[in-house]
Amino acid sequence: MHRFRTTFKRLRPLTAAQRVQQGPSGRRASGRASGTSEPSLNRTSSNYAEEMYLAWRENPRSVHQSWDVFFRSSDAGPGAASSPAPPGASAQGPTSSPVLMDAPPNVAKLVEDHLAVQSLIRAYQVRGHHIAKLDPLEISCVDFDDAPCTVGFQNLGFHGLDESHLDEVFRLPTTTFIGGGQSTLSLREIVRRLEVAYCGHIGVEFMFINDVQQCQWIRQKFETPGITECSVEEKQTLLSRMIQSTRFEEFLQRKWSSEKRFGLEGCESLIPALKTIIDKSSQSGVESVIMGMPHRGRLNVLANVIRKELEQIFCQFDSKLEAADEGSGDVKYHLGMYHRRMNRVSDRYVTLSLMANPSHLEAVDPVVQGKTKAEQFYRGDVEGKRVMSVLLHGDAAFAGQGVVYETFHLSNLPSYSTHGTVHVVVNNQIGFTTDPRVARSSPYPTDVARVVNAPIFHVNADDPVAVTYVCSVAAEWRNTFHKDVVVDLVCYRRNGHNEMDEPMFTQPLMYKQIRKQKGVLQKFADKLMAEGLVTSQEFQEQVAQYDKVCEEAFTRSKDEKILHIKHWLDSPWPGFFQLDGRPRSLSCPSTGIAEDELSHIGNTAASVPVEEFTIHGGLARILRGRGLMVGRRLCDWALGEYMAFGSLLTEGIHVRLSGQDVERGTFSHRHHVLHDQNIDKKTCIPMNHLSSDQAPYSVCNSSLSEYGVLGFELGFAMSSPSALVLWEAQFGDFHNTAQCIIDQFISSGQTKWVRQNGIVLLLPHGMEGMGPEHSSARPERFLQMCNDDPDVFPEVSEDFVVRQLHDCNWIVVNCSTPANYFHVLRRQILQPYRKPLIVFTPKSLLRHPEVKSSFDEMLPGTHFRRVIPEEGPAASRPQEVKRVIFCTGKIYYDLSRERRSRGLEQEVAIARVEQLSPFPFDLVKEEANRYGNSDLVWCQEEHKNQGYYDYIRPRLKTAISRTRPVWYAGRESSAASATGSKHSHLLELQRFMDSAFDLEAFSGKL
Repeated sequence: MHRFRTTFKRLRPLTAAQRVQQGPSGRRASGRASGTSEPSLNRTSSNYAEEMYLAWRENPRSVHQSWDVFFRSSDAGPGAASSPAPPGASAQGPTSSPVLMDAPPNVAKLVEDHLAVQSLIRAYQVRGHHIAKLDPLEISCVDFDDAPCTVGFQNLGFHGLDESHLDEVFRLPTTTFIGGGQSTLSLREIVRRLEVAYCGHIGVEFMFINDVQQCQWIRQKFETPGITECSVEEKQTLLSRMIQSTRFEEFLQRKWSSEKRFGLEGCESLIPALKTIIDKSSQSGVESVIMGMPHRGRLNVLANVIRKELEQIFCQFDSKLEAADEGSGDVKYHLGMYHRRMNRVSDRYVTLSLMANPSHLEAVDPVVQGKTKAEQFYRGDVEGKRVMSVLLHGDAAFAGQGVVYETFHLSNLPSYSTHGTVHVVVNNQIGFTTDPRVARSSPYPTDVARVVNAPIFHVNADDPVAVTYVCSVAAEWRNTFHKDVVVDLVCYRRNGHNEMDEPMFTQPLMYKQIRKQKGVLQKFADKLMAEGLVTSQEFQEQVAQYDKVCEEAFTRSKDEKILHIKHWLDSPWPGFFQLDGRPRSLSCPSTGIAEDELSHIGNTAASVPVEEFTIHGGLARILRGRGLMVGRRLCDWALGEYMAFGSLLTEGIHVRLSGQDVERGTFSHRHHVLHDQNIDKKTCIPMNHLSSDQAPYSVCNSSLSEYGVLGFELGFAMSSPSALVLWEAQFGDFHNTAQCIIDQFISSGQTKWVRQNGIVLLLPHGMEGMGPEHSSARPERFLQMCNDDPDVFPEVSEDFVVRQLHDCNWIVVNCSTPANYFHVLRRQILQPYRKPLIVFTPKSLLRHPEVKSSFDEMLPGTHFRRVIPEEGPAASRPQEVKRVIFCTGKIYYDLSRERRSRGLEQEVAIARVEQLSPFPFDLVKEEANRYGNSDLVWCQEEHKNQGYYDYIRPRLKTAISRTRPVWYAGRESSAASATGSKHSHLLELQRFMDSAFDLEAFSGKL
């Protein structure tokens, strides 16, 4: 017994009194184990014996007499008399327990049988879902790699038990709740109850979770006898919701049988599932639920969950409906909605927001999470008790789309966590036409959720009672532990991918079975009628009543002549726009600020505003350098950004900067978070020490993800127009892994969904001999998606600048001075609307001695300069200028140096186009006309088929009314964005510099 004493002294987390308390029989061990990891139990485990020993030490009468005899004998020590070990005890292999070698045979057998039962119980908890009746079609192709499923009567022998044990009574371990109020059960009843808990229409995956408390919570929710039953009132409510879900789809099919609508047939229980999650969450105090989903079932969710007016949905099917809003609009099954309503179950108001999204499956996931995080932030909801997210998925996309993993990966990160999301997978058991057996490598489509220890509840979607119970548990889990949870609705798709698709081409056997399948509503109604809870007449009356509601809404929908997309807005900004959605003004104030404010922000940037804080010596030199610049009334790029952020913060504007390594900056220029060199995790953010009433500054290093994180920040920016939200790529070309978010949401979001967004993308860009990667931010891609017409010179008016910005889909700039960068960031907030801003930021210019701006360029009355004209000697005698070079960004400094070295300051003028889109037609025209005798050249460091040339050339020609040719100076066309050879890079640079400054280079050319 020495082993008992020493082991328990090390591992014992609770006293015996805490672990064992008297039950109805006086011997029930009902305490629950405490710890942070779930123990690995098997037949050789001594957990059960240890538990009995602890109870015996507290009170010898609290255990069975055989245990008392055994422990008295063992505790007497090795010299005491003891019964001989049973013959062969040491050779029994996995069926023997080392601590029982000297025990009497009957005691050893008793302990081994109890451990076998404990092993059997654990097998059900781990593998019960393998044989659960989850598939309504009973053709499931889930592949467990032929792993043995060690549950069921037929597998008792695996655990050392057989049929002779079935009627023996066993004491239940503390790791199960199947006993209810009983502490002992026969083996037959143990197996029966485990079958009910784990092998029915619900399959539970949770034993991979490494937290005992959470495992115990789940066991209690599914093992307690009768816990999944619902009341008569709940069943009647469920029937009503099933009628709404089913008859809505049938109504659409009757009225528009040849229209795509991506109906919910085959998973009608999704509607009561979502309503249950919302009901339960509202009862727990949740005030806002933000949802994202694919197109299947969206119209049903809009109608019966969000409560969009039915006539507004039905009129979407009218092909003659005229659009009242500018833009393209979108198909009805992509639109979102925002609605605040009373929840009848909780008697509390709840706000529901369903995000609009493209066909790109799962792309909306991080966007929903970002919007949820923002709402939690602005409400001060630090634990996620008032705002939550619900994400719906398809089985093929959940397993196949990488952004699902990226989104899960954000779930526990401090700056990105939304404190738990309920994921609902509509598991059609098929993709578009692709069988799961060739669509994923994992048994379930939900296995990706295991990476964050999210429990997974599989449920047969043809059992609405089981579905609503599982969803109730999922909502309660989220509101208890604030962690993700997955509900896998195993269902089928009655039609093809859409109503026009023929699924029998590729899934003939599945769809033969589906054709025979009775609808879930009829099956549920028949069950309730059999139970006497509803009559056939009452059921038919409820159906007729909902049909009447749909018919009346259909009649009203015929009166709708105009489609208002803004009525489908998922993220309204009350008070920011006029009632008709237009800006409150078309003017933008000066973006400059007072000099004392510049000095104060600059001095803060150069300081460590926390006492007893030790910074790195190199950083101390950087801060001293900042202080010297402020004293000289100058700022470099990093300080210009600091001025913009700091001034907005003091004006009450929240600033959030996110991305890889943004706290320090990829190029070690920013240093917005200071780290104490002696104390781990002790940090200081000087920007949060500007004033006592400033807005908070959030700067967060993200995970190594672009798609997920950019989507998250886009969602964050949707929540409020009164925040500057920025995402910075580590290098500009890394944005291409987030291209879906850029293409489908940022560039076209307002056009499709009348949804403005002011997100800022900072994309480091520049050809500096560093190879094909890390050089180009691919400006040509952004410029190609700009909506301004290259062949039309806009009408110039007093509000030309602001109106041009208002009409564009996004703003693209390449600033060459810190002051202009400062202004464009402030303009992003001060303008009376919100547009995405794309900024190509520098790399080498961060420390370039010429790239500094005077405070004079940032004072009140100053603005962002769309074009910076020639300001040198050439400007004073424009008639003598022979060439005007238009350029943008970093190349200006190379051109300026080259012009100076060639002594051409009088003959060549250089103009910088700082705002590329919307194109500054007026200022470019003015600059070109000033030098009427010169030829015009566009110069860029990018290759000819990349960069800005294809965008700039037709617009520059339009600006000058095509009166002069526009020549090109730059690198030749290339498939790669840059050379990998430093030598070749310099040769290319010199070659196009020669072209740019050879005043005869284009003579005689057309």
